[in-house]
Amino acid sequence: MGRSYPLRNNPFAKSFLLALSLLVLDGCTVGPDFTRPEKPQTNSYTEKAEAEQAVKALVLGKELPGQWWTLFRSKALTKLVERAIKQNADLQSAYTVLVQAQENVLSRQGSLWPALEATGSAQRQRVSGAMFGNPDFPGSVFSLYNASVGISYTLDVFGGLRRQIENLEAQAEYQRFQLEAAFLTITANIIATAVEEASVRAQIAATEDMVKAQAEQLAVIERQFELGSIAKTAVLAQQTALQQTQTTLPPLRQQLARVRSQLKVLAGDFPSAGLALEFELDDLVLPENLPLSLPSKLVEQRPDIRAQEAMLHAASAQIGVVIASVFPDFTLNANASSFVTEAGNLFAPGSEVWNLATNIAQPIFQGGELLHQRDLAKAAYQQATAQYRGTVLQAFKEVADTLNALQNDADELASQQAAVQAAFDTQELTRLQFEMGAISYLDLLVADRVYHQAQLGLIQAKAGQLQDTAGLFVALGGGWWRRPDLLKTLSESQPKKQPAGSLWEQFEQFTTGQ
Repeated sequence: MGRSYPLRNNPFAKSFLLALSLLVLDGCTVGPDFTRPEKPQTNSYTEKAEAEQAVKALVLGKELPGQWWTLFRSKALTKLVERAIKQNADLQSAYTVLVQAQENVLSRQGSLWPALEATGSAQRQRVSGAMFGNPDFPGSVFSLYNASVGISYTLDVFGGLRRQIENLEAQAEYQRFQLEAAFLTITANIIATAVEEASVRAQIAATEDMVKAQAEQLAVIERQFELGSIAKTAVLAQQTALQQTQTTLPPLRQQLARVRSQLKVLAGDFPSAGLALEFELDDLVLPENLPLSLPSKLVEQRPDIRAQEAMLHAASAQIGVVIASVFPDFTLNANASSFVTEAGNLFAPGSEVWNLATNIAQPIFQGGELLHQRDLAKAAYQQATAQYRGTVLQAFKEVADTLNALQNDADELASQQAAVQAAFDTQELTRLQFEMGAISYLDLLVADRVYHQAQLGLIQAKAGQLQDTAGLFVALGGGWWRRPDLLKTLSESQPKKQPAGSLWEQFEQFTTGQ
């Protein structure tokens, strides 16, 4: 049996560890350390804060809930969002991109550790006497066994590897907020589409009521014409009005079918799938209190701003990577082998062979490549800085636009409600006057048309207010910081097992030993 050699008595190991510890202790990280951009110095989203004060439901400084769509108190809406979390294709795609980025970081972190490799071989060999100038010698047959262990370690003396890992971590952070942005976009589209469906349904219902009323009026007018109390022109006018109203129904029904298909796709289903959920305007409740984050917190909450901040961090780390490439690279290589003719004597005294080497590579002349790479990295950082600032400005603009829209929505809704009431009163009075013979039938047609248009205007005003309210929640960041981690939620919804017989399943069985 071979003898064992304690680490403290092995000169090969002691020399390797000594060189390793000295270089690691002397290591540093070149390049700039990233600092987060300063928060915008503003206390308001809009000019003179008029919009914030005009919308009475706004509560400045109140936190946005993580599941902000529940504020509309629609069980159907909540179920649809939950279904989209599990099935939406765009969300699943963003999730897998994030997983790839995180695995890329973990993979690169392995470069900070020594690489250990073991090899072994066994040979059966015959040696001829002719090889040694004696053709008459019959030769001999023997076995040769070899086992070796090799260690290779690239020392991160100037922090180039750590800057690369920092860059990859920043890119993974970017993908994390891209995932949050994708989820926010999907939920916003679901809310907007659901509100559109409710609006179209209400418009169809109002139009069908109008068609029914006009058909009843036509029947009355036709009897009056038969009795000779009115002219034929009244009958023709009513028929024209009825047909004109009926022609508005097919486009509305087509729009409803398109909206329903869009909802199915957002939920991760085929358009041919059945969707039991239906949305009505009366089922969507406008939140009483609208949370409005402080302007100083917006840069912390918007996923797109955080994503651009991560790209700024990545650009900063890349500068360090380029600077580190100017300095020498140090690599330690060590190998210990044993050559024997009997397998049982591996690593026996006298059979070992070892070597220890240190490699140093220092760039000297590369035609200015490193200088231009440095300038390239600086320009990329300046670009990321400009993109970050542009994203911040766009975010504040979206909040300001939404606040202005909410202010106008409240005014428009009040005007539309007053218009509907006035049109209804006018219609009733006109109908009474027509029955008394005080006015012509054309006046009644005009009153009916005005009332119908006022109803449609009120429906669209209600839908617009709901959509702009959802738009405010989206513009403020969606409350992702106040709900369970989306990555964990999506990972739990992934299929636990790959299809039977697939190469991926075989690989997993091999690596896990199952």
